[in-house]
Amino acid sequence: MLSMFQPALSTRPSVCTDCTAREFSICSALPEAVLGEFAALGRNQILRAGETLLWEDEDALVVGNLRSGLLKLTASLDDGREQILGLAFPGDFIGRPFATRADHRVTALTDATLCVFRRSVFESFAADHPRLEHALLVRAFDELEQARRWLLLLGRKSASERVASLLQELAQRQGKPGEPVQLAITRQQMADLLGLTIETVSRKLTLLKRAGVIALPNLRSFRVLDRERLADEAGG
Repeated sequence: MLSMFQPALSTRPSVCTDCTAREFSICSALPEAVLGEFAALGRNQILRAGETLLWEDEDALVVGNLRSGLLKLTASLDDGREQILGLAFPGDFIGRPFATRADHRVTALTDATLCVFRRSVFESFAADHPRLEHALLVRAFDELEQARRWLLLLGRKSASERVASLLQELAQRQGKPGEPVQLAITRQQMADLLGLTIETVSRKLTLLKRAGVIALPNLRSFRVLDRERLADEAGG
């Protein structure tokens, strides 16, 4: 098992060249001369939908960059109920450096590809490369700001605004204008994430469809027909 984390003999430049999420990842902060060295410390990992990368309250052995797919971050209550804390999109950093245990579970909602690093190796490399440490700090502040926006959404936004806000984020992070956006989470998962009932989520989606704001080709995708209207529905 440990051998999977041994540095590769090659710098594997094609791994970074072919990565469509590279410009959004923390590794974009590294100069080209260092990028190959960084890539050689990790490995490519494929998660099938439903597979888990990190388990809540267990040793946090790895960190990584999400290259493709969609992940969910969840925590469990004592009675077994699961709460979705957020979603991870291509370019997002997964795991928590400088912490020994994971405080949430990371599970694939779709088939996903990641660049995974042993946490201790990543920490040593980051300590020697201030640009990477700075990128981690910026990412941490971005996630803090996102958490504050989510508190606003849950605390003050109406049900309609919550649903529209989620669709807006999914479209911004995953889709291209006019093209269908994959809806990897179920209506129930949307409800759990937004603090609503599944009936309310379904009703609000139908209203957005009838208003011509979105199209719903099927249960697993949507298309934004009017981005300005969607932004208005999300509360600006």
